Amino acid sequence: MAGILAWFWNERFWLPHNVTWADLKNTDEATFPQAEDLYLACPLAFCIFMIRLVFERFIARPCALGLKIQANGPQKAQPNAILEKVFTAITKHPDEKRLEGLSKQLDWDVRTIQRWFRQRRNQEKPSTLARFCESMNGITTTWLWNTRECWYNYPYQPLTVDIHYYYILELSFYLSLLFSQFTDIRRKDFLIMFLHHLATITLITFSYVNNMARVGTLVMCLHDAADVLMEVAKMANYAKCQRLCNLLFVMFAMVFVSSRLGVYPVWILNTTLFESWEIVGPYPSWWVFNLLLILLQFLHSFWSYLIVKIACRAISRGKVGKWNPLHVSKDDRSDIESSSDEDNGPPPAPVQKHYNSTTNGTNKAHGTNGYLSAGAPCPDEH
Repeated sequence: MAGILAWFWNERFWLPHNVTWADLKNTDEATFPQAEDLYLACPLAFCIFMIRLVFERFIARPCALGLKIQANGPQKAQPNAILEKVFTAITKHPDEKRLEGLSKQLDWDVRTIQRWFRQRRNQEKPSTLARFCESMNGITTTWLWNTRECWYNYPYQPLTVDIHYYYILELSFYLSLLFSQFTDIRRKDFLIMFLHHLATITLITFSYVNNMARVGTLVMCLHDAADVLMEVAKMANYAKCQRLCNLLFVMFAMVFVSSRLGVYPVWILNTTLFESWEIVGPYPSWWVFNLLLILLQFLHSFWSYLIVKIACRAISRGKVGKWNPLHVSKDDRSDIESSSDEDNGPPPAPVQKHYNSTTNGTNKAHGTNGYLSAGAPCPDEH
């Protein structure tokens, strides 16, 4: 075990040349980041997670009900043992061949079976009330300074108390998000967000351990900047304050795109890649740190592309915020599938089937395959 720890904490990986861990021990004159400081983040992350549950139950939920946001979720599918077995054990999205087989087995038409699977998928998605409560989280602060100051006298930069606690809180917050992904209803961008949380947690840990706390603080502040607008816009949408939602969505899009595609690459990546190379020089953990920052930039570009695409689509239809991959408006990550038929109709009765070109519910004229979205079309589930 001692050999593994010695290999993991190899000074030649973590620190610049001619710097040792002994050089960064705390003294009476200066305090430096210590790896053991981060142990506090794990129990604090659990506390944040529990506080979130209490907050949503006793504060966010009453606020949502006060705004007349409905607590009822989507309509439940009619109980059916055969379809439930297919849904849980085989597939949630049966193909045309399986639909026709089930249709013969149950003596239901294909359209009814499609509706059953759609309703069953919707049962696993949160209500508007649940999404509103989830959105009542978000606070942001930011401050900026000359980026070259991040590297002067590096790594012998004393750690201030405010940055120390900011790091611990941010690490605890992202750890709690990582935990809550497995308890919340799974969304379409689960893997992307999981990758984002892992990269962020690794970046926070790396930058703290090798005392890149100054530039790490800038990265965290920049990422926090747009979050509050996104969450408030979602809350406004769930409360049916559409004009306020539209305004906040536009503000969110402008802040997100300008900060992630403007400030981040031109300012943050510039200082971590070029100014640090000039002042400090590269070393192994420097490369890891910058590779993770570049990974974040790819995620920023992907999300910005989706936001701009949806904004342009909404403007062309004369309505902002109809769908947003970052769940600002209709929360497509957990959006409810809709049908051209009334899903509130009576239970299906046996029907005489005629297998022709439209048996699978496909509307060739409109290409809807039995689905009509409410308002603007939403992308397929993935």
